[in-house]
Amino acid sequence: MPHQVALPDDLCTDRNYTLIRLFLQERGLTCRTRAVLAVWEDGKQEQWRLHCFADPDAAAAFLDHFSGMMFDPKRDRENGRARGVWRRQGAYEQILELGPLSVPEALRN
Repeated sequence: MPHQVALPDDLCTDRNYTLIRLFLQERGLTCRTRAVLAVWEDGKQEQWRLHCFADPDAAAAFLDHFSGMMFDPKRDRENGRARGVWRRQGAYEQILELGPLSVPEALRN
């Protein structure tokens, strides 16, 4: 499943998990999820969830609806290593809202 969309893990919990599942179910889309640790230049780390699709059109529909970022495991994981981290450029900024998703209040600080 090479077509992958990354969302911050905090945006994939609580009611957001239900929104994501309903979106997939209503469109008959199938995806697998994986995790990746994002590491920024300033040393900040954050867990992200990868939504992996076999079909590029399914990944594009998911990306269009939820935003997020396209993730290429060969490019974005350290030299394609399965357990490699995702090296991010610039300084970390917490994402509290993305598309229809928002971080639950309990996870905001």
